[in-house]
Amino acid sequence: MLFRNGNDFLRKFFTVSLFLTEGTSAFSGCPHSRHFDHRVMSFLFPMESQLVKSPLKGQLLKWIGNKQKYADTIISYFPKKIKTYHEPFLGSGAVIATLSPQKGIGSDIFKPLIDIFQKLKSNPDELILDYADNYALMEKFGKEKAYEIIKSSYNLNPNSKDLLFLSRSCYGGVVRFRKADGYMSTPCGIHNPLSPKSFAERVYSWRDRVANCEFFNLDYKDVFDSAEANDLIYCDPPYKDSQAILYGAQSFSLNDLYDSIENAKLRGVNIALSIDGSKKSGSKIIDIQYPKGLFPSEIPIVNGRSMLKRFQMAGQTLEEEVVTERLLLTYKI
Repeated sequence: MLFRNGNDFLRKFFTVSLFLTEGTSAFSGCPHSRHFDHRVMSFLFPMESQLVKSPLKGQLLKWIGNKQKYADTIISYFPKKIKTYHEPFLGSGAVIATLSPQKGIGSDIFKPLIDIFQKLKSNPDELILDYADNYALMEKFGKEKAYEIIKSSYNLNPNSKDLLFLSRSCYGGVVRFRKADGYMSTPCGIHNPLSPKSFAERVYSWRDRVANCEFFNLDYKDVFDSAEANDLIYCDPPYKDSQAILYGAQSFSLNDLYDSIENAKLRGVNIALSIDGSKKSGSKIIDIQYPKGLFPSEIPIVNGRSMLKRFQMAGQTLEEEVVTERLLLTYKI
């Protein structure tokens, strides 16, 4: 079947009509309806040979700890055969989208974040319109004023629509939350946010990659309890040394995570854990203790200059701020 149901075609047609509307500034650069070319027809009426995963293009969200630049390196250490892939600290979603598993479950305790990924999977057109609506505010009021309007809207009622735009337009891509009440406090960035046209293209690229995934608002402990033998759980929890500003990070316990990992490992579940390694180009080693024998394999992953330091040290050189993380595996490689 070309479409899951009749509404699938209508959603696609509605999205195309937005792109072809003459004079819509948010979608400037799109072809006029007279030039309804083969790309649009292929989008509306995909042939079976076209229903393939497109390469992952750019970040869907800007998020602290984003693994997109070296997701392929992390994935290269995963087991070759994975029954079900689980990612309970979803964050930017870069690893699950890069892996594009045959069966995947992405989850996070942060509901507005998961709502974004649920829209990506089930209603990408709504996600595109969410972004375009807030982009239009920026065109109307200017970037900084619109940003403050959107940030105030989010802080009054945390929601996926505002979080999406804030993540793509905040300073340094560092979405930070106040410990006391979860208030999103990052100021407006100096860069121009991605255009709605470019964002829409990115949404459909990402949607292809997560076609076989489901997304849930869950505590990581529930994910570990449900995992089965030969499943893989990839964990990218808040980092002890630098990520206390993340939503939910303040109450996170690494020792509790170790307990969940140990119990799941006994059931035949494979677990990969990204965690602090070294900072300041190796001169600062983050001391992380874990139960003896829990992780028989440890791999250093160099991920370049610290995203958080780019935010904190704007305008300064960062040659001394190279970060190396650790990938801990419950299985031998």
